[in-house]
Amino acid sequence: MKKTKLSICIPTYNRAVHLANCLESLTKNEERYLNQISVCVSDNCSKDDTEDVILKYSKKLPLIFSKNKENIGIPRNFLKVVDMSDSEYVWLIGDDDLFLDNSIKRVLELIEKNSDVDFFYVNSFHLDTSFIDKFEKPFDTKYLPKDMERFSKWDFDGKLKFFDLIKSNVSFDFLGGMFLSVFKKSNWDNHKHNLNQEAIHSDKTFSHFDNTFPHLKIFSSAFSSSNAYFNSKPMNVCLTGAREWSPMEHFVRNIRLIEALESYRKNGLPFFQYHLCRNSGLSNFVPGFAYMLFNKKISGYEHIENPLKIILKNSIYPNFYISIFRFIIRKIKQIFE
Repeated sequence: MKKTKLSICIPTYNRAVHLANCLESLTKNEERYLNQISVCVSDNCSKDDTEDVILKYSKKLPLIFSKNKENIGIPRNFLKVVDMSDSEYVWLIGDDDLFLDNSIKRVLELIEKNSDVDFFYVNSFHLDTSFIDKFEKPFDTKYLPKDMERFSKWDFDGKLKFFDLIKSNVSFDFLGGMFLSVFKKSNWDNHKHNLNQEAIHSDKTFSHFDNTFPHLKIFSSAFSSSNAYFNSKPMNVCLTGAREWSPMEHFVRNIRLIEALESYRKNGLPFFQYHLCRNSGLSNFVPGFAYMLFNKKISGYEHIENPLKIILKNSIYPNFYISIFRFIIRKIKQIFE
């Protein structure tokens, strides 16, 4: 494997159309910058045309491809695709996301200018898949709308400490979106053993924090003492609407992301910052919990070991109660619209 500064790492499974869009967007970057990276794709034993897509783009991109003999689950496929990299930095990104035509140039320049930084927040745009579904496949990024919303609205560019990124006005999902992060691989490698092995081998989706956000579990310890860099101008496009786990969104948001904050706190997130973030993370808790309760079969509620304990622990925060009034106000507005 050619030693490179950066690897784009893409785990995939049965989403050949989305993967083709992702790789096509990457080809829009200048060849001289593409020659400085590797693109690692780990196929989790897909049954669709994924291998045909890889064959096509292997002629255009520096691709390293591996197909699992069986489906090893989401978290282990994440780990495997990062293991495939021999680069100093890794950009772990979804197969349904898109790169901008100057993404690689910009991230390589950031790395070059900030050699003391282990973790880069690169920011992203939001876009629904319904938009690109209107166009011929693979999608050409020249048709991207000009008014896309930024994932993070924070207007800042520069160095800071890693835990300064864990604030609701900086990253409202507390780095949950893996497409936002470019990180030093050696840090990751030295801390990936912290994952609960039983959890990441489970065949039950999101049954444990470690198999929901394995990257956050690793980040919380691997970069707790690191310099970071926040980049406000997005480098990619996060597509929503192609995620099979959408019915579990309330569970992920109200249960698993709160657990992410607990992991950060365990590794040094300051006390008051932790509680401010936790309060912010509960902005939809009560309506979300009600949804989970009334949709137990699909919502992830079955993975909550002690619902009463969670309710009591969160009831000390103002947003626990404010979330009820927000829900009522939204419903009233919908009636009169």
